[in-house]
Amino acid sequence: MQILAITPNEYPELLSVWESSVRATHDFLSEDDIQFYKSKMLSDFFPAVSLQCAKDNQTKICGFIGLSGDNIEMLFIAPEHRGLGIGCMLLNDAITHHQASKVDVNKQNTQAIRFYERMGFKIISRSELDGMGKRFPILHMQLSA
Repeated sequence: MQILAITPNEYPELLSVWESSVRATHDFLSEDDIQFYKSKMLSDFFPAVSLQCAKDNQTKICGFIGLSGDNIEMLFIAPEHRGLGIGCMLLNDAITHHQASKVDVNKQNTQAIRFYERMGFKIISRSELDGMGKRFPILHMQLSA
């Protein structure tokens, strides 16, 4: 497994990883919600962040992370690669090489909350709406010193 920067021509593969991951972990989203966010990924969300991915030996993207400054904006792992340490590897790389120390997590995504807590993040505040103004409460987390 290696961590590499992503180029825009890889966005369609990223979108596939994003959608399969969301469908496996975000059971609180309706189909309309998934389609709404999906419609913004290629044009708005991917270009707004620095993207790194984990690729297997066949150069297939197994997971990716998107960073903006010290904030982790997205971290998604393909369902068939969950539980293999890819999320830890991407997060540790982001912390070590990109000074990532903050993340916003959907309150309903308890798996992600537990993951970030295991990785040393603590909840520092909450918001009732997500960044798009939708009623999905957000937990703002920060890496403990």
